[in-house]
Amino acid sequence: MTAHAQQETLSFQAEVKQLLNIVVHSLYSNKEIFLRELISNASDASDKLRFEGLTDSALYESDPDLKIKVSFNEKDRTITISDNGIGMSREEVVDNLGTIAKSGTREFLARLSGDQKKDAHLIGQFGVGFYSAFVVADKVTVITRRAGLTSDHGVKWESNGEGAYTIENVEKKSRGTDIILHLREGEDEFLNDWRLRTIIKKYSDHISLPIMMHKLPDPEKKDEASKTLEWEAVNDATALWTLPKSQITDEQYKETYKHIAHDFEAPLAWSHNKVEGGNLDYISLLYIPAQAPFDLWNRERQHGLKLYVQRVFIMDQVEQFMPNYLRFIRGIVDTNALPLNISREILQDNPTMTKLRAALVKRVLELLEKTAKDEPEKYSKFWEQFGNVLKEGPAEDFANRTKVAKLLRFASTHTDSVLQNVSLDDYIARMKPEQKKIYYVTAESFSAAKSSPHLEIFRKNNIEVLLLSDRIDEWFVNHLNEYEGKTLQSVAKGDLNLDEITTSENAANKEEQKKAEEKAKQDFDSVIKQVKTILGDQVKDVRLSHRLTNSPACLVADDNDMGLQLQRLLKAAGQEVAEIKPIFELNPDNQLVRNLRSEADDERFKELTHILFDQAILTEGGQLKDPAAYVQRINKFLLELGG
Repeated sequence: MTAHAQQETLSFQAEVKQLLNIVVHSLYSNKEIFLRELISNASDASDKLRFEGLTDSALYESDPDLKIKVSFNEKDRTITISDNGIGMSREEVVDNLGTIAKSGTREFLARLSGDQKKDAHLIGQFGVGFYSAFVVADKVTVITRRAGLTSDHGVKWESNGEGAYTIENVEKKSRGTDIILHLREGEDEFLNDWRLRTIIKKYSDHISLPIMMHKLPDPEKKDEASKTLEWEAVNDATALWTLPKSQITDEQYKETYKHIAHDFEAPLAWSHNKVEGGNLDYISLLYIPAQAPFDLWNRERQHGLKLYVQRVFIMDQVEQFMPNYLRFIRGIVDTNALPLNISREILQDNPTMTKLRAALVKRVLELLEKTAKDEPEKYSKFWEQFGNVLKEGPAEDFANRTKVAKLLRFASTHTDSVLQNVSLDDYIARMKPEQKKIYYVTAESFSAAKSSPHLEIFRKNNIEVLLLSDRIDEWFVNHLNEYEGKTLQSVAKGDLNLDEITTSENAANKEEQKKAEEKAKQDFDSVIKQVKTILGDQVKDVRLSHRLTNSPACLVADDNDMGLQLQRLLKAAGQEVAEIKPIFELNPDNQLVRNLRSEADDERFKELTHILFDQAILTEGGQLKDPAAYVQRINKFLLELGG
């Protein structure tokens, strides 16, 4: 079959135009990364050929020797990066070079600010790959042919990066891709053998394929034979993870990460392990990124580790190696325990995968625990980026629930700081002798949690309470109900046990306290009944409060009921939630509540009851069903005070 050879001029997708403009300006201060990105793409193309070649050896076309070539032409002012990997068809060229199919692209572009330094960081997360060529080139030509297609199915793509590109079919005898960069004025520094070799050694030494450049001629040999151009490998061409740790520098680990993750920033930490013996031989190189990707919470986002079997690349982004709460981990697994013809479908049910997954999760949790213990400042950076993801762990990974819980960090009343740096072990170490529970409060913001009326009795008795204000917290605490034998207890649920909350210094007064409570119960019995009648089915119950010392009233949930904050979050997410009525608690020591008891006017009693109830809703971060009525009641009382 003869390829259709017409030339077309097509427009870039709108997102590509925007990205190209930002890439050229934001990455200009680090221009040399264009070569790293293009070599990385060439390496990926060879990995894909290896994978497809496992089932179709004809794709190698009698040329199994995979390599990458880098050359330059001073006269034409061009740099060429060539590979003999999988190549592209005409349709793939349009899809890969004219559009961005990555999920979350629009969200990513919306976050770009115009601040070149900040945008460069985001672009590094997004991965610009091929488009980085336009940082140094004002025209880029791509000539490619997909392995397995005939030579007349070659494709030529060309663009100046300003909105459009041309594409046509051409003759190309060899499979793979040639990328020709026509350098901008002022970029002649890259037309230099030493400069290109230095960049390759710096960024791509770990690439397992040989990266070839023309061998420099021997100045002492002037015969014709010495003028014949020979190719030589510039990099070590050894898979870094197969080397002993003692032979690998931190810089090499970091550059390998950037290649694996397509990230511009160095990783926060890593773990390199080799396991031999038994039936689970494997090497793992696992990285914790320094920054969360912009699409970390995008459910369509792919994640996972690269899988190699017996040093042969098999597939990218294997999700089965890591539970979802560790989806930020990047890295490589190279094993002899899986067959070369493994597929994603077979991975699902392969018993070896279960063992590998358990071992890899153990490695990650050990790395996090070591970082938290030895480098707390670095762990704080990790927590800031990935803490909310790690909180999914207790629900998702029952076997490691305690290990994950040990890694969690919270804000608390111990410092009243917004910084989340209190571990559950820290909390337990500070517990009162009589205290049996780990107390927490949830709210929509840190300031709301910090000022919650539910904390009053705890602050009075100097009992620490965890301040939970992340959206995931209400869900998370439902799946971690105890730690080290201590029950986690919401201060806004159930009726508090004053014997545990009251400190030992006040033990002598406990009997008097109980008597005072019994008297208050009798004194306010009629008030409670009247408030119940007024509020009717808006509440589950009305009772006197043991948790308030200053505020007049608050709302609490029953022990087994869903928390008020979680109810609101589920409703906001569009889920149907059966209405769970709150318990309305009144503080008998507050003057407003005392006014209720002495109020003879039934209408005023009713109005004040509604005001106190609405205020309790607002304090919990809830929304009033009738805000106008609340404002009218407040204004009415203010006018009476003024009169």
